[in-house]
Amino acid sequence: MTAMEAAVDAMLAAASRAFTSTFAIAIQIQGCMICLVLALGWAAASIVRKGVIKNMRRNIVDGNSFAFLCDNIDELEHSVQENLPRVSVVMPLKGFGEHNLQNWRTQITSLYGGPLEFLFIVESKDDPAYHAVSRLITEYKDNLEAKVVVAGLSTTCSQKIHNQLIGVEKMHKDTKYVLFLDDDVRLHPGTIGALTKEMEKNPEIFIQTGYPLDLPSGSLGSYCIYEYHMPCSMGFATGGKTFFLWGGCMMMHADDFRQDRYGIVSGLRDGGYSDDMTLAAIAAQKAHIFTTCCCVSTPPCQ
Repeated sequence: MTAMEAAVDAMLAAASRAFTSTFAIAIQIQGCMICLVLALGWAAASIVRKGVIKNMRRNIVDGNSFAFLCDNIDELEHSVQENLPRVSVVMPLKGFGEHNLQNWRTQITSLYGGPLEFLFIVESKDDPAYHAVSRLITEYKDNLEAKVVVAGLSTTCSQKIHNQLIGVEKMHKDTKYVLFLDDDVRLHPGTIGALTKEMEKNPEIFIQTGYPLDLPSGSLGSYCIYEYHMPCSMGFATGGKTFFLWGGCMMMHADDFRQDRYGIVSGLRDGGYSDDMTLAAIAAQKAHIFTTCCCVSTPPCQ
């Protein structure tokens, strides 16, 4: 046996002793338990999704061809739609990427039947997003209530939060709910309606949030993000309350901002860095947060 072979054997023997120690076995058991819990959570989420799909297909067979929007087709009657509350969609923009235009189209072509306005907020007219979204608005001008707002440079909080607060200031005076969206969200046509319906059903909701459904592009980075989001998505798929927010899709009462209830505006404006973490902290104090999984994001890392 050569000296190198002896050294390798000694290294393998040491590694074997290390991995069979009490501490190492405890770590392995902990890892197995974590994997088991995650597997059970994903299985539960899968059962919920299959149940929703089964119900949707049954409604389609029964004659509701709009089951992808709502369970009860009577909700699409004009008499119901005309009484829906006004919603303002506030979207902070920065830069212009490959999928932005497609994402924005899915947002402005929502099938929400109530009054709806879109506020696209940029830091300055020098941002490439300003000209791109302006052209898009012009293209849909006859069927869309939307405008681009120049927010200026932030001095007391992150630029995203600054843009969001400027958007809230510019929203329509009759707006009942404000929906914050990220510019990389590819929206289901029924998302705004589903979120609004839940807010109307339970006025005690403080904030309602969606969660991204990642579609890996095939790159290692996209799968890493997918794996990171998967454990968090279980709570959204199975429903219920949570203190976790996704800043890409958040609906709130407009009056909460107008009146700065719970210190929302001041909390975000004065040193706010993360919109969802700040609001989650406020929600934790009030314990009135409700979540629903209605939002689909664009494939990451493309």
